[in-house]
Amino acid sequence: MKKKQQHPGGGADPWPHGAPLGGAPPGLGSWKRRVSLLPFLRFSLRDYGFCMATLLVFCLGSLFYQLSGGPPRFLLDLRQYLGNSTYLDDHGPPPSKVLPFPSQVVYNRVGKCGSRTVVLLLRILSEKHGFNLVTSDIHNKTRLTKNEQMELIKNISTAEQPYLFTRHVHFLNFSRFGGDQPVYINIIRDPVSRFLSNYFFRRFGDWRGEQNHMIRTPSMRQEERYLDINECILENYPECSNPRLFYIIPYFCGQHPRCREPGEWALERAKLNVNENFLLVGILEELEDVLLLLERFLPHYFKGVLSIYKDPEHRKLGNMTVTVKKTVPSPEAVQILYQRMRYEYEFYHYVKEQFHLLKRKFGLKSHVSSPPLRPQFFIPTPPETEEPIDDEDQDDEKWLEDIYKR
Repeated sequence: MKKKQQHPGGGADPWPHGAPLGGAPPGLGSWKRRVSLLPFLRFSLRDYGFCMATLLVFCLGSLFYQLSGGPPRFLLDLRQYLGNSTYLDDHGPPPSKVLPFPSQVVYNRVGKCGSRTVVLLLRILSEKHGFNLVTSDIHNKTRLTKNEQMELIKNISTAEQPYLFTRHVHFLNFSRFGGDQPVYINIIRDPVSRFLSNYFFRRFGDWRGEQNHMIRTPSMRQEERYLDINECILENYPECSNPRLFYIIPYFCGQHPRCREPGEWALERAKLNVNENFLLVGILEELEDVLLLLERFLPHYFKGVLSIYKDPEHRKLGNMTVTVKKTVPSPEAVQILYQRMRYEYEFYHYVKEQFHLLKRKFGLKSHVSSPPLRPQFFIPTPPETEEPIDDEDQDDEKWLEDIYKR
């Protein structure tokens, strides 16, 4: 019988079948050499540090998850990027809604410039494309006090996006009140045509109903309702003279008190706002081209608008908004209107030229063979009468003047 080999330190030899390759260790204390015999357990100090750092990151992420009550935002984004998950599908906020650009549009529509036709189209388009059409029940208050401006801007800004807000209101400067400035759009028409349409609409309404004009102007006396348009102009009635004729420019000039005074200041400020804040100002006489450009500029809102507009059923509804009992003033009365509306025509032709320039850039040809000759104007005298203003409005106007002086 063979004797068990004794280890020099006493006891049984740990390597009874001979020393392993690489040589036998002198004793049990050499842990490093023993580990080296197992290649799959071999690692360096750098590998050990990397593993510990990974474990630390995992622990911190788990702690953050518990403290915040849910998964961190970057994990949700990562989940959305990589695909569906299991647990996180029922936890955490839903993915954010992708908004079109721009997602805030304001159509501060000018009265009697095809606005009701466009609003009918917008109602159809909002259901078709899913944007939020925000309208107002206030139709005859375009000039606002400071508090009214702040309140309206707040209501518009908090609407669900993407939205398109529409109302008869003079230009609002959202940035003056700390809000995000939306994109503006609008449509204007020949000033005399607009004035005549409004003059007879207030008295006799349109084809939607024979009595709707009685509802709109119930206090109008019969002699005023049937006042001849030539007499109104030639006799210089308030309705047919300034500042009442100065109507289109304030929609683009803004809420400043000087925007209601016919003159170069309001005209130039209106032009400036058109260039800086309006995506498109169209011409009603070329409405189909206006709709085509809106479809190209704002497809999320106006895609397919031209086909809807040309649909016979919509044309039938649109014809109901045509003003009835309109008559044409005498050439003498029309020339007087031209003189009184000099600044309105300067603005109208400026917008028309910009609109035609935009059409040429998109390869659209104007349907007008040759532009009409501009009337020869006389510089109008300042209006002798001003609209009555109460004390509160005077304070608001002073506040607005201070704002614009900054």
